[in-house]
Amino acid sequence: MIGRMQEPEHWIDEARGCEAIIHCAAEYSPQVWDLDSNTSEALLAAAYETRRPRLFVYTSGVWVYGNTGGRMVSEVTAPNPPAFPAPRLRSEELVLRENRGTLRTLIVRPGCVYGGSGGLTGAWFDSAASGGAARVIGDGRFRWSMVHIEDLADLYVRAVESPWRGEIFNATDRSRFSVLECAMASSFAAGAGGKVQLVPFEDAAREMGGYAECLTLDQHVDSSKAVRMLGWQPKHGGFVDGAERYFRAWRAAREG
Repeated sequence: MIGRMQEPEHWIDEARGCEAIIHCAAEYSPQVWDLDSNTSEALLAAAYETRRPRLFVYTSGVWVYGNTGGRMVSEVTAPNPPAFPAPRLRSEELVLRENRGTLRTLIVRPGCVYGGSGGLTGAWFDSAASGGAARVIGDGRFRWSMVHIEDLADLYVRAVESPWRGEIFNATDRSRFSVLECAMASSFAAGAGGKVQLVPFEDAAREMGGYAECLTLDQHVDSSKAVRMLGWQPKHGGFVDGAERYFRAWRAAREG
């Protein structure tokens, strides 16, 4: 069933019949965090009211750790989010608080998702293919924590099938490529010869607001908890090594 976050009355009955509910929807409009929390509240209430065994998995993100630089952080590290994703912590607190009785709750914090339609990485392909250079905010020497969409899907399945409750799991691969290296690989894959356009942070901030800060975070996020507790092993080694394949997938998604 397909529905809109703004209209829970159209899908909430369907949710009540699900033994496992995964909230991974987002609408990046001015109402992004209100919609996120309202959707979480509606799904949690629907699941709990059944008084039957139910699992709710909330999708957060590694941006809640803020800028970590070379320091590796894990689920026990106190969040330090920039302003834009900070409201996500309120939803996390709600989800963990509702872990009670017949309702189990879990939180997944993915890194930047690549593969398929591309996610944030699709912007590199788009700017390289249409403008002749992959567009990067800042100097690109920072590193994003990333995860392939198929590896993330595998983690969700393992989380749903696990006995755990009240846990947070990071979802990142082990790659440590800089954003500049990723953008250059995207440019080559898109036929732009490796050209990259560096956009000054100030210009991006005027255009994108607080979202621009998130795109310049330098992060090193550990996901060994998911490996240890869920038996999760990412099969994709990083964006740069498969950039040509990911470009083809991005282009197919756009054409399809």
